[in-house]
Amino acid sequence: MNRSFTGRHMALILVAGFGVVIAVNLVMARLAVSTFGGVVVENSYVASQNFNRWLDQAERSKALGWTAQVVGSEGDRVVVTFANANPAPQTLVAVARHPLGRLPDVRLEFERGADGGFVSTAALPTGRWVLRMEATAGEHLWRGEQPLQ
Repeated sequence: MNRSFTGRHMALILVAGFGVVIAVNLVMARLAVSTFGGVVVENSYVASQNFNRWLDQAERSKALGWTAQVVGSEGDRVVVTFANANPAPQTLVAVARHPLGRLPDVRLEFERGADGGFVSTAALPTGRWVLRMEATAGEHLWRGEQPLQ
């Protein structure tokens, strides 16, 4: 038996095709909104005015040649050691940021450890974090960012 292709068939194909596209778009939009906090900078105009200054600071940090190694230790404390640090950093502070912005930022202060590294004074909840660090040695300022898992 030979059936003919009618307008009803075409309408069903169009409705099904657009229905799939709309359903996928709704799912993707829901996932995007639920996983991104939405704030990269508070004020983009102010950020644009500071951009060149931030680049200069990054170059000065890079010129120091310091390399930070971040690890977790017992008790969920964060341990940071520096390689190639001359002069050696004297102070270290950091802000732990959750990569997707689901958890609030955690400010960490550090003390010198027995091995010469830095150990956080407070525990950091388990999970994935990005550690934004600021170390000083006299008038030298180093800023860096390291992932922590």
